[in-house]
Amino acid sequence: NQYMLLIKCTGKLQKEMGLIKSDLLVEESNDSLLGDWHANLIYIDRKKCILFANDKTLCNFIAPDVPRAQIKELGGLFKNYLQCVLAEEGFTEQIIQSILSEYAEIGYAKTNSKKVLGSMNDLAFHYKHFIIQEGGVHCYTLPSIIKQLNRMPMKAINYCFPIDLLRNLYGLEKIHYFQNLNS
Repeated sequence: NQYMLLIKCTGKLQKEMGLIKSDLLVEESNDSLLGDWHANLIYIDRKKCILFANDKTLCNFIAPDVPRAQIKELGGLFKNYLQCVLAEEGFTEQIIQSILSEYAEIGYAKTNSKKVLGSMNDLAFHYKHFIIQEGGVHCYTLPSIIKQLNRMPMKAINYCFPIDLLRNLYGLEKIHYFQNLNS
């Protein structure tokens, strides 16, 4: 089945993308397994970065140092990063393609969840800390930082790990946090 992916953008991100009110969709319920995402523009080392978090699982990732032209093509950027993050997490090519095929169309809407936004503020703080600690937005350890933050218990999801909720949605077994993150 094909659904429309809604990326719910913060006001700051809408402005950067050049979206006006009439560009935004009024939210419809999304019946896809993974559902919609929230996105925010954050700055790390004065570089524009886009933080994405899934509404259901809080599974998250960051696209670092994104030029404005790419920000305006947010849907493609999102899909490319999502595909990489899922592959890095060991999802099979079949599951990755199944997830991406649900998102044939992409639309944009206003943010609508204080719970997700609050969690994203927390994630933004952690991304900034780890990325600066590792040498900046072009650090080679970014995939392991993303992995680490998807293995951080989040209050908004009853202290579960986002990656465990995501794996659970697709019938995969949980990952145990103490396994080697670099494997």
